[in-house]
Amino acid sequence: MASPKENEKTYSKSVNSWALYHWAENGYSTTIVSAILPVYYSHVAASNLGSNTATAYWGYTTTITVILAAILAPMLGTLANLLGLRKRLLLTFAAIGIFTTVFLYFVKTGDWAMASLIFIISNTGFALADVMHDSLLPHVAKSKDIDRVSTRGFGFGYLGGGILLAINIAMIQLMTDKGLAARLSFLTVSVWWAVFTIPLILNVKEPKAASSVSPGDSTILAGYGLLKNTFENMKRYRQLLLFLIAFLVYNDGIGTIIRMATIYGADLGLGMSTLIGALLLTLIVGIPFSFFFGWLAKQIGAKNCIYICLFVYTLISIGGYFINRPIDFWILAFMVGTVQGGAQALSRSLYGSMIPIAKTAEFFGFYGMSSRIGGFMGPLVFALVAQITGNTRFSIVAIVVFFIAGMILLTRVNVDEGVRTAREEDSHV
Repeated sequence: MASPKENEKTYSKSVNSWALYHWAENGYSTTIVSAILPVYYSHVAASNLGSNTATAYWGYTTTITVILAAILAPMLGTLANLLGLRKRLLLTFAAIGIFTTVFLYFVKTGDWAMASLIFIISNTGFALADVMHDSLLPHVAKSKDIDRVSTRGFGFGYLGGGILLAINIAMIQLMTDKGLAARLSFLTVSVWWAVFTIPLILNVKEPKAASSVSPGDSTILAGYGLLKNTFENMKRYRQLLLFLIAFLVYNDGIGTIIRMATIYGADLGLGMSTLIGALLLTLIVGIPFSFFFGWLAKQIGAKNCIYICLFVYTLISIGGYFINRPIDFWILAFMVGTVQGGAQALSRSLYGSMIPIAKTAEFFGFYGMSSRIGGFMGPLVFALVAQITGNTRFSIVAIVVFFIAGMILLTRVNVDEGVRTAREEDSHV
């Protein structure tokens, strides 16, 4: 039998390996989703389109990928729970994302359709792998550590994503052929993602299956049966359902700012050095503030911390309308960095605290669906407002409604009741 010291060492290694996957995947999030690809799409791949049209097309591209993830996440989460496939599905979808990202290297001038298709496939893989990664959190972290471990993951992610982005920025600045440098940066994402996923492969165990499939039964049909059962039993987890609705709404705004900020700045005429440099600032600021919100949650509670984050996001969206100079964009980037990690990490840990431990992948599938539905609505509203008004400044202001509505809905969530319901369910297993 292992000693307490050995058990603590194993626990620490598992937690850090789980958190390090954020380091791995955030190379994709920063370079592909937020920084270099959106600018490359606007200035190169879609250079034969008008800047406003390119911005709208990127919004529609993002909408398609989040719809796919939203549709697939609940079913895959149910199957992962049923068969004990959380880790294996994570690695499968990560592999899809890693492999397809390589093909972005071949996107050149005018290849906006090719760029959109590749991004849809790779980002769907990225999103579904992320859902499975989230579902491992309650298995990896002890209940008393869940806020701290979740925020640690985001801290690692900001650091890893920031380092790779800094490397790619340096490469773009130093190379004469900027287009080639950008395309090479897409290759670095695949390598980074693959290499830093190895610790999770080695040190995070696959949780046991929640149940088994009887011989002769269809796994898919059994999965659909469980999914239907989860829908029917959602009334038992009323606070969890209320939180999911609130999360869907306010995460809509957060996701839109993450996905559309860079291409919004490009549409305003800001230079690439400002756009990517400001994103790098967001990542740098996000590292200490992610850990700070992990500490603050222990003092005032995760829910109150989320309120703070959403209030700041409201100010950011309003401020986005008034951007006229590069310094304005830098100031808003700093503000985003202070709250982005806290809002996302504490939403995940708060949700994780209110679900039965035996149903983590199944319920995180719904969490992933809520996250992606929000991601679908935000960019779609952004794109439609841009095309209707011909001015993307109105698009950024439109996002305010999601933060305000999300805060109002969050007031209806009784966290203590939600946690108590989940623990009662665990006691009956």
